[in-house]
Amino acid sequence: MTGIAKTRTPIFKSALAALIVAAAAAAFWQSPARSAEDAVVIPPPAMDEKAASGSEKAIFAGGCFWGVQGVFQHVKGVTKAVSGYTGGAKDDAVYETVGSGRTGHAESVEITYDPSKVTYGQLLQVYFSVAHNPTQLNYQGPDSGTQYRSTIFAENSEQQKIAQSYIAQLDKAKVFPKPIVTTLETGKTFYPAEEYHQDFLTLNPTYPYIVYNDLPKVANLKSLFPALYSEKPVLVLAGSKS
Repeated sequence: MTGIAKTRTPIFKSALAALIVAAAAAAFWQSPARSAEDAVVIPPPAMDEKAASGSEKAIFAGGCFWGVQGVFQHVKGVTKAVSGYTGGAKDDAVYETVGSGRTGHAESVEITYDPSKVTYGQLLQVYFSVAHNPTQLNYQGPDSGTQYRSTIFAENSEQQKIAQSYIAQLDKAKVFPKPIVTTLETGKTFYPAEEYHQDFLTLNPTYPYIVYNDLPKVANLKSLFPALYSEKPVLVLAGSKS
């Protein structure tokens, strides 16, 4: 999302530009899902939480929250996925301020899920495999800065243990060409992002950034995790298109 702060609403200046981008998006869907961040096939976690009824939350940061939110909105068992900021103070949880890279915040997504349908470990598998590249330190694709860091904000000690175990498991298996740099942070508060950031992938499927960086993630989710994939996304904004 670098350089987008001044023009957050994706308005094209001519009908020709819109047609070109729409054609590019159509061509993408007919071709293999490739982007700046390709998916990696990884094993499921050896340690996971027990399936249970109720509702739990997980917070992940992995670059621009548009794509991370878009992926998890298509995961079965997820009842809500909200883009926001985690790691810094409440007063600094503003897009333009977070963009300075000096607030301690990371663009993140708070996921509410039903652990009887999808476990924390399964969410982590999606997170490491298709939602982002966990070997990139303080950047993802075209975006750089600590606000785009790869971080798991554990909600409790069980999540922390599962995440630590999984990172060690994946590093030992050498499923990635480089070591995982994902950090673990605890005791941090999530703050929802501005309304115009919510459901951005679904509402703007022909936006060039989304076409190149994020639509491939959703396609890879569908391809690699068909049992977890839901065709209809769980959206935040009332009345949004699906």
